[in-house]
Amino acid sequence: MTAKVSEQDARDVAEAAREKDWKRPSFAKELFLGRFDLDLIHPHPTQDAEEAAGSATFLARLREYCAGLDGTVIEREARIPDEYVKGLADLGCFGIKIPTEYGGLGMSAVTYNRALMLAGSVHPSIGALLSAHQSIGVPEPLKQFGTPEQKRAFLPRCAAGAVSAFLLTEPDVGSDPARLACTATPDEDGSYVLDGVKLWTTNGVVAELLVVMARVPKSATTKGGITAFVVEADAPGITVERRNGFMGLRGIENGVTRLHRVRVPAANRIGRDGEGLKIALSTLNTGRLSIPALCTAAGKWALKISREWSAERVQWGRPVGEHAAVASKISFIAATTYAMEAVLDLSAHLADAARNDIRIEAALAKLWASEMAWTVADELIQIRGGRGYETAESLAARGERAVAAEQLLRDLRINRIFEGSTEIMHLLVAREAVDAHLSAAGALADPKAATSAKAKAAAKASGFYAKWLPTLVTGKGQLPRSYGDFGPLATHLRYLERASRKLARSTFYGMTRWQAGLERRQGFLGRVVDIGAELFAMAASCVRARMLGEAAAYELAGTFCAQSRVRVERLFDALWDNTDDADSTLAKGVLAGRYTFVEEGVLDPSEGTGPWIAPWRPGESAEDNLARRYVPSTRD
Repeated sequence: MTAKVSEQDARDVAEAAREKDWKRPSFAKELFLGRFDLDLIHPHPTQDAEEAAGSATFLARLREYCAGLDGTVIEREARIPDEYVKGLADLGCFGIKIPTEYGGLGMSAVTYNRALMLAGSVHPSIGALLSAHQSIGVPEPLKQFGTPEQKRAFLPRCAAGAVSAFLLTEPDVGSDPARLACTATPDEDGSYVLDGVKLWTTNGVVAELLVVMARVPKSATTKGGITAFVVEADAPGITVERRNGFMGLRGIENGVTRLHRVRVPAANRIGRDGEGLKIALSTLNTGRLSIPALCTAAGKWALKISREWSAERVQWGRPVGEHAAVASKISFIAATTYAMEAVLDLSAHLADAARNDIRIEAALAKLWASEMAWTVADELIQIRGGRGYETAESLAARGERAVAAEQLLRDLRINRIFEGSTEIMHLLVAREAVDAHLSAAGALADPKAATSAKAKAAAKASGFYAKWLPTLVTGKGQLPRSYGDFGPLATHLRYLERASRKLARSTFYGMTRWQAGLERRQGFLGRVVDIGAELFAMAASCVRARMLGEAAAYELAGTFCAQSRVRVERLFDALWDNTDDADSTLAKGVLAGRYTFVEEGVLDPSEGTGPWIAPWRPGESAEDNLARRYVPSTRD
């Protein structure tokens, strides 16, 4: 059953899984430290000619194929037809980033993201299928951490269409992996025996290969800990007990998988015992970019629909797009979609170039794009009015264009939860953003440290801050002609430089005010991260406009920066003027039952239908196995 761990134990597990070294520069890390180093992202990286030509050919073939697919079939039948998946496999879509020596296409993250946008625009369930397979499934962990033997054994199968899935979450374990209950017990013959139940196994219903995270018990021969394994999905003891249903992504093959005495050879372990979480986090550094790719695709479609509809629909003698209330929404959708693509493309190019550490950039891209895309979809529905709330099927039945705006909102909602919820991403980025402070402060940031240790740490920290704080006083952002080569966008880059220093000063003030208590100031930390995300998006937008060199790109970037600056100033104000303490106090009262009278007068249809979290016990499954395959097995 689920392990019982303390709050400190949970933090220790998360901290141990972090990649602690910064061997390469990071634009976003410097941004949070008040150092606006534009040279790290400008000039905008580009694909070389050979990669660009190969990418264009592949994407053209994929576009032609996707144009013949019908997303309404997926929405209506709640599954992707097998023939669709076979066609994608024939095109090489399951091995886009797998090296050619293992049967893949060997293409870049930039091309991969553009392919996800195309496929996801048919139906986002296709995008989820491809991204779960390549971003967090078997290919990426093996590319980064697999042995030569593992790569030869599994990557060609993945490239050929052997769908893979990632199994971490459990019925009572979500963002807190320290409580992981699935076990991997070493056997005398050198193999491992896996037992446990995994929940929300995206692709798990149709997978041929699995990445399973399980806890190896500590012993005299191993330190144990959470460990990653490649597992054959049809191995004896594996049962797909449920296929889950959701408000959106209705074609997603997400299930509940039970593992009962599943024997896995030691050769299938990825890395060493106890390295599973590190492998997962490292994989997600670039894997998270699949989410902003699908969000960008949604934004592009929303912009097209809002433009065409707002020019056609007439109210009060004019097209609705000419009324200021709607025009502001169209402007937001256009500028934000441009910025989402700027963030996505810049992050992907940085990942391909491998010159920069992009762990913060990728996390910010995922966090910011998932939040902004949701707002874009909501604004599209408002522009469409009653037709935005009506289903595409109903619209078509009335003889109107089948615009699935309400489906867009349903499908996008999961992106604020997938691969790290917004709240978890705030904490993850905040931890990286204050890493330099924690390294300098040492015991000052440790609530358990002794007074003597804190005194020594204070002396050490004073040296760091004596050098760092003066750099936050002045900068290029105060010089009227700085960044002049960016033309009309120079004023926004000067603002960015000033805001970066202000953000660093604000973070320092928070450190000095709350010290070790800062980790519990999640509202403050969330706003710090949100400011950083907006600044990153502004920088990406300006650099993209400069690369494109078109007046239209400058206009989009300029308007986006103006809109973003309004949001940033509100966030800066809210760092110190907020209701965080009052909210915390009130929430404690709610949890204690002080305000239950507010709940009176309604019925709760869910009451009595079952527990909040279904209990489970290890053992053999009593359910039918719902596993199925899109394509025949690729195993020899």
